[in-house]
Amino acid sequence: MKVAEKTARTLEEAIEACLNELGVKRDQVSIEVLDEPGKKGLFGLFGSRLAKVKVSYQDDPGSLACEFLTNLTRAMSVTADFEVFRRAEHVTINITGTDLGILIGRRGDTLESIQFLTNLAVSKMISDKTRIIIDVEGYRKRREETLVKLAKRLADKVKKTGNRIILEPMSPQERRIIHTALQNEWRISTFSEGEEPHRRVVISLKRHNKDVS
Repeated sequence: MKVAEKTARTLEEAIEACLNELGVKRDQVSIEVLDEPGKKGLFGLFGSRLAKVKVSYQDDPGSLACEFLTNLTRAMSVTADFEVFRRAEHVTINITGTDLGILIGRRGDTLESIQFLTNLAVSKMISDKTRIIIDVEGYRKRREETLVKLAKRLADKVKKTGNRIILEPMSPQERRIIHTALQNEWRISTFSEGEEPHRRVVISLKRHNKDVS
């Protein structure tokens, strides 16, 4: 939490001085009036008091993540804007702009790294453990749709040939998409094998239980 205390002739002037110091807007803070303007001083001997306020600003994960991403994209010479969507269980930040492919990387590997670093940076600044999901112009949704179609197509191939199929290495999030897409296929089993970051999903005919993590 960031706190500023200021004294001025009026409450509004004191509040504005605090807001300027903290670099935030009025609707983002809580304001405590420590002294009303115009009151007499001690024993009425020292004239009228000035206004004194204390303004408190609680950093939230979304704002801190945007600050980190602003510095990161600037260092990468990328001009970007950030849309923040707050949910009870996580915060999603969608990065928008032009020529943002560098932020995605090959099959999203750079995006996953950016998300990891953002969560790490924010967790060091506040105790709030809200998960932060980083997206770039809706890439994750498009990637999910692609993976679901791929999973269905490969499952059909497994059913026809009887041979299992091993997919390329994927992140835990993308592996979960494959598992979920095929969880209602009664003839198909999916499981993961290998060690990170080379862990792969295997699609096979259902025979026995495997680890699907």
